[in-house]
Amino acid sequence: KDNVVMNNIKKRLGRRIQELRKSNKLTQEQLAEKIEIGTSNISYIETGKFYPTPETLGKIAKALNVEIYELYMFEQNRLMNCVQN
Repeated sequence: KDNVVMNNIKKRLGRRIQELRKSNKLTQEQLAEKIEIGTSNISYIETGKFYPTPETLGKIAKALNVEIYELYMFEQNRLMNCVQN
């Protein structure tokens, strides 16, 4: 159950980062360059395959002009479903 919850959170975090990246009109390449990581890592983060380190999360938030906690602002109902299932 913990693995399922963690995988759902990784996927939701990835989707949220992708959503914010697009709203900032950045490509994966541009975001990767701003935070000094490989483009493939951005792809892996956005698809939920990788979970970013705290340092990388901070860089992503700064590059996307949000606070770290805002990266975790998923739809409340979906998050509750993720935790309950």
